[in-house]
Amino acid sequence: MNSRRAFSRTTIIHIAWPIILSNLSTPLLGLVDTAVIGNLGDPALIGAIAVGGMIFSFLYWGFGFLRMGTTGLVAQATGANQPGEAKATLYRALFIGAGIGALLLLFQYPLLSLALGLIDGSPAVESAALSYCQIRIWGAPISLAHLAVMGYLLGIQQTRALLALQLILTGTNIILDLLFVVVFDWGVPGVAAATVMAEIIAMAAGLLIVRKHLLRQAVSLHIPMSHLLDYAALTNMLVVNRDIMLRTLCLIFAFAWFTNEGAKSGDVLLATNAILMQFVSFSAFFLDGFALATESLIGQATGTRSAQQVNQILVYSAELGFGTSFLLTLVFWLTGSVIIAGLTNVEAVRASCEIYWLWAVFAPPVSVACYLLDGAFIGATRTAEMRNAMIASLAIYLTAWWSFESLANHGLWLALYIYFIARAATLLAYLPRLKLFAGTL
Repeated sequence: MNSRRAFSRTTIIHIAWPIILSNLSTPLLGLVDTAVIGNLGDPALIGAIAVGGMIFSFLYWGFGFLRMGTTGLVAQATGANQPGEAKATLYRALFIGAGIGALLLLFQYPLLSLALGLIDGSPAVESAALSYCQIRIWGAPISLAHLAVMGYLLGIQQTRALLALQLILTGTNIILDLLFVVVFDWGVPGVAAATVMAEIIAMAAGLLIVRKHLLRQAVSLHIPMSHLLDYAALTNMLVVNRDIMLRTLCLIFAFAWFTNEGAKSGDVLLATNAILMQFVSFSAFFLDGFALATESLIGQATGTRSAQQVNQILVYSAELGFGTSFLLTLVFWLTGSVIIAGLTNVEAVRASCEIYWLWAVFAPPVSVACYLLDGAFIGATRTAEMRNAMIASLAIYLTAWWSFESLANHGLWLALYIYFIARAATLLAYLPRLKLFAGTL
């Protein structure tokens, strides 16, 4: 049995801070996309970016198991001192991702037609969103492979390498955004092209980082096909990935529902919710740093069969996560109006944001518990419980929206709050099973 490592708040912070900086780049990119397009003076274009981004969130987050499942399995293999199996997990994820990416390209036209047909946006929004999607889809294989690489780096706790990789992606994307939209005046297609090109560059860098790590660990880059396609390991990975995929599809559906219901009320309200969701995204990715640290640490604790370590990690991550969430709320309260003014020059959208912005301000402390618990269950690969909890939470969310529909957009935000709370409550009900599993694996 492997020696068991003592964990502390410092351990979590040491792992979390590069993840936090890495995660912050994602909403930062969203802010840049929104700001670049928002200052063109057309709310329909802001809505198109929101719709297009939501579609690809559905496509890519739906296959987020390539990151999440890889992290949990790699972390457990690392905790059990099996670097060869950690490498095999990455290769299997890349193999699965390549197949999915090829299918997305093959069926892109019916997929995009279906996705856009489900959105109740105006003709102007739909047209601009289509031009965005037709370019973004060509980055699908690269995006999926990138998820697998991220999962591997997180599983082995190489969070500084993950930070470097994400900075390459975001920095390149922002530079190309400004070049294509501001200089070349390509508009919405320019935003999409910038994203695809940045993904290609970042993926190349990611593969170089992984190669360097494997060689440093004296792990051969080659893997026999029999090991890659090992029935038991591949079956376990597919089961884990299936459950995570179903859970993630429920999550994406919830936010797609939110976007679609906002779109029904017109372009101004669609743009309003798109801007306010940038605050939610910012806090989510910030707090998710602690969740991802929890994910990696609990994965390794599970690999060493230590329920005591699992409990330690949960307590420390909760303290750090909740403390940070209240700090974020304070920052949003003090700076929200300034940020909104910088994101759009459309007065109707600014005025609408002032009506609803408090919902975004108080989102961090309401949502932090579900992020942290997600990380715990992913790390332990207790994916069936995650799936069941998310299905129940989605049902509660939709019921809440129908109950508060008369409150219009305020009711939509209230339902979202209830959704965050339901996710935490349902996962807490399964927490004893996770601790038992970690100690008896």
